[in-house]
Amino acid sequence: MNIDEILFKVRMNKYGDNYQTHYLEIYKLYIEMADRISSRRHNANSFFLTINSAIIAVLGYVQFGVYLGAKLGVESAQTNDFYLIISILGIILCVVWYRLLRSYNQLNMIKFKVIHHIEQHLPIAPYDAEWEAGGCGENFKIYQPFTQIETKIPWIFFVLNLAVFLKVGVSYL
Repeated sequence: MNIDEILFKVRMNKYGDNYQTHYLEIYKLYIEMADRISSRRHNANSFFLTINSAIIAVLGYVQFGVYLGAKLGVESAQTNDFYLIISILGIILCVVWYRLLRSYNQLNMIKFKVIHHIEQHLPIAPYDAEWEAGGCGENFKIYQPFTQIETKIPWIFFVLNLAVFLKVGVSYL
């Protein structure tokens, strides 16, 4: 079954007089739902960015404490364990963050595929036109899809956490 067959279960001639009005209202609602997905993705980004920034800040704060302790002649054997645990937590969070972003991207792609099908039956197709004007995401001089940029951020934090993990892990050898 193709998308049109699933999307248009009842044709205009069978639906009745309110078909166009209801069609437009459903379209507006669906656009709003697509916008909410983008908003949830933004909130997820903010959450994971805040958590990862806090992890890096805590690691820096602890490192500063270790530096001061070493200057005062105080050593802490638990510091390496702390670094390992925090860096593993950071790595896990980065992987989850990346997977969540990919999931939101896939969901948005699906929603916009449906929106494009709905627009085939409207007098204008602004999302189709916008996508075409943006080079369909293939010409980065015109438009680079946000997902291609935002999915790099978890990997930056992943590398930072991995570097901490490897630095501390080597000290155990």
